[in-house]
Amino acid sequence: MGEPVVAIVMGSDSDWPTMKPAAELLKDFNIECEVKVMSAHRTPKKVQTYASTAADAGLKVIIAAAGGAAHLAGVVSSFTHLPVIGVPMKTSALGGMDSLLSTVQMPAGVPVATVGVGEAGAVNAAVLAAQVLALDTPKVVDQLEQYRQKLQKEADQKAESVKSSIQSTSA
Repeated sequence: MGEPVVAIVMGSDSDWPTMKPAAELLKDFNIECEVKVMSAHRTPKKVQTYASTAADAGLKVIIAAAGGAAHLAGVVSSFTHLPVIGVPMKTSALGGMDSLLSTVQMPAGVPVATVGVGEAGAVNAAVLAAQVLALDTPKVVDQLEQYRQKLQKEADQKAESVKSSIQSTSA
């Protein structure tokens, strides 16, 4: 195993079920990642130290997931030059709208590339991280192409299934 080049940081261990598919997809792409739990509010010094040393540790992209006030991605971004991808978590109070707005509404100069709320957002964060790495890693380009072909095949199969279902009900 090589050194991790992508980090998945989460504000709480309760975010793991949502973020696990991102880690699995990165593994499928043969991209090493590390997973950490740290809170922008409860462990801010830990977040600062981690983010400010991430590039020196060999990381290339950071995916940050948090719910509610969801400041983790923004705080991470404020301490690193690495690209940060924010994944807003679903919340019981507002269904993730609070997390989405907290993650996406960053001041100029402190960017966070924000994906959708929840598991689809987590998967898209992994794909986006792979796309960033693909800029100078041809093997990742191949993995992304294979992934897109798989998605296309699945979509075609679903379309055929719907078509068959319609034909059988109209017969």
